Formats: sequence, structure tokens, C-alpha cells
Amino acid sequence: MKLPITRGPRERRVPEGDDKPRLVCPECAYVAYENPKIVVGSVVTSEDGRVLLCRRAIEPRRGFWTLPAGYLELGESPEHGAMREAREEACAEIALDGLLAVYSITHISQVQLFYRARMVREECAPGMESLEVRLFAWDEIPWSELAFPTVHWALGHFEASRGRALGQPFGNVEGGPPDPVG
Repeated sequence: MKLPITRGPRERRVPEGDDKPRLVCPECAYVAYENPKIVVGSVVTSEDGRVLLCRRAIEPRRGFWTLPAGYLELGESPEHGAMREAREEACAEIALDGLLAVYSITHISQVQLFYRARMVREECAPGMESLEVRLFAWDEIPWSELAFPTVHWALGHFEASRGRALGQPFGNVEGGPPDPVG
């Protein structure tokens, strides 16, 4: 039997001085803010220019290929998060070259930061969230089996910046997923 919540933020209303409905505690007026999730990841290449991809072992899109990426942890910098995700998903040690792209995916409340990176050692293996990992030559990338639009975008932006210094980060691709909020 599920008991009703009798304490804490449980009423959805517009708090004083705000303009959006939020969960509020009626006793103490504490506001539980819900904010977008931050995803960090990398387009990682080997010394010979092959791209590291991971076949997802988890939903959503289990069995599809993706870049090593995931949610930023509390108390973690985006750069450290991107390096951690490469270790967790591909057992790969990477060095970041810089910020490649920032994508706003408002319909799922995410901001995604992708870095351009290179492998420190040419060793990789599937982590807990990967069925397999592989280094792909550019013409071998399984484009129709990529998990998410932002994986396509990041790879395209990587290719556009290959061999050049990184400047201003790339952003959302026109004609990408619909953004019902913006």
C-alpha cells in the first residue's frame, strides 16, 4: 500500500517571485527546482584517425552505436565527466583537445557537451554499458545504426573540424529533432 506524501515539496504551483509552476512544500515553501540534465561525451580518435564507437548495452537504443557519453555527475567538471565516460563505456584513456559542440535538446531537457579527443593508448574494451567497442575508419562508420541524432551531429562536426584548431563550438543542426519548446 502506497502512503500519501505528507511532507516536503508536493504541491505544483507558481512560487512567489517566479513565473513557472514548481513543486513546493506547503509548510516551509521550499521549492524543488527541476533543471535540464547535462550529458558529456567525446568524439575519440586513434592515432591513425579511426573513430571510437560503443554498441549500447542499455536502453534507450540498446544495440545501436554511440559515442562514449553519459550524464555528468554532481561535483564533476564536464571535462572529467567526458574522460570518465570513455573509461566506463570503452575502458579507454583519452586526452581532450577541446570543446567540439554544445547541443540543446529541450524536448528531453538535456544539454549535451561533446569534446574532440584522442586515445592516450590504443586499448579499449566494452565497459558495463557497452556490448562491444570498435575503432572505425570514417568510411566504415555504421551511419544507419547510430543511436541518436546528436551522435550524427557530433561526428559531422568532428569531420568539419578535423585537422583544424577548434574555435567556437558547433551547435544544433538545422533540420534536427523538433524542439517543441523553442
